[in-house]
Amino acid sequence: MRQTWRWFGPKDLVSIDDVRQAGAEGIVSALHHVPTGDVWTADEIETRKAQIATLSGGAASTLTWDVVESLPVSEDIKKQSGDWRTHIDNYRTSLRNLAAAGIEVICYNFMPVLDWTRTDLAYRLPTGATCMRFDLADFAAFDLFTLQRKGAEDDFPEEVRALAAERNAAMDDAQRDALARNVVFGLPGAAESFTLDDVRAHLAEYSSIGADRLRAHMAAFLEEVAPLAQELGLRLCCHPDDPPFPLLGLPRIMSTEADYSWLVKAVDLPSNGITLCSGSLGARPDNDLSGMMERLGDRVHFLHLRNVTRESEGTPCSFHEAEHLGGGTDMVALVRAALAEEARRRAAGRADWSIPFRPDHGQDILDDQKRQAQPGYPAIGRLKGLAELRGIVAALSHATEAA
Repeated sequence: MRQTWRWFGPKDLVSIDDVRQAGAEGIVSALHHVPTGDVWTADEIETRKAQIATLSGGAASTLTWDVVESLPVSEDIKKQSGDWRTHIDNYRTSLRNLAAAGIEVICYNFMPVLDWTRTDLAYRLPTGATCMRFDLADFAAFDLFTLQRKGAEDDFPEEVRALAAERNAAMDDAQRDALARNVVFGLPGAAESFTLDDVRAHLAEYSSIGADRLRAHMAAFLEEVAPLAQELGLRLCCHPDDPPFPLLGLPRIMSTEADYSWLVKAVDLPSNGITLCSGSLGARPDNDLSGMMERLGDRVHFLHLRNVTRESEGTPCSFHEAEHLGGGTDMVALVRAALAEEARRRAAGRADWSIPFRPDHGQDILDDQKRQAQPGYPAIGRLKGLAELRGIVAALSHATEAA
């Protein structure tokens, strides 16, 4: 399992120097400054590769750009509206440019409008650490009383609606504004520019697009890009919905094992694969992560290893980001299944036998709380997670070799 680390580019407050000291072997990055739908040019890709390869003092970092996360799929492609055909052509050109640069693993998602969604970006735990949290009642308060989405009352059970009303009544305007900012942080560009009217406009554009239609649009996208990826030797890997249940009346189609079984059959090529994110999928109690790795592992091209603590067992539910070895997912069992898949690939002579993984998210601990890096991506919290995951890999690999 190849140890990678997400880096958001030169503005990331966790530097390449920090990543090198953490012991990661490769970098997961993207050209976040390129507008969604535009071509990733060869020059831009080479610039990012050079930034990754160089420490602050000019010495070689020994790090390489191993995984793209994400080459974003535009809303026009998801809706099959506007410039969607041009955007698909541009996506194909970007794939060609990435292949020419030697980058083979391309993560993306097909979540409409919302990317990851949390209600609190710095929830304080009893240990003093902070983490990201999704509180269902707070989200309902935003949906029902701030956004005032038509039909929202039908999406929450009576007890959640009642608690949401209590929460809303207890908030002042500043608290409501802070909650709204947290919720829309996952929207592309939303941290700086999205308004509630922007959100309402996006939702209106999806009013006639249900899960079946969105799934058909995704299949059409894959039919255009997966054969090219196969030809170029690339591995596409779709990230699951986060959280893995519908929000704001939007369809979610990558939330369960059944969803991923559909995905790999929709365009049945090795290039059409999975980003198995244990944190996103782990927010549903009916997702068996190690079982998914065993049954779908042939198409798992990238692993996000993190954990969440569900605060109730229903779906949807409230949850918060746990320590990597805490929460509801048996991380040892999942890593064991990943190592078994790697062994099968080696025996079959597959060049892609080593599956890249990264310690996804992390709690802000120690000096992380002063650094205030990208929410969910602290330096020390992720280093702790990487160390714990590295320990699992070492222990299980040692046991296998000894046997």
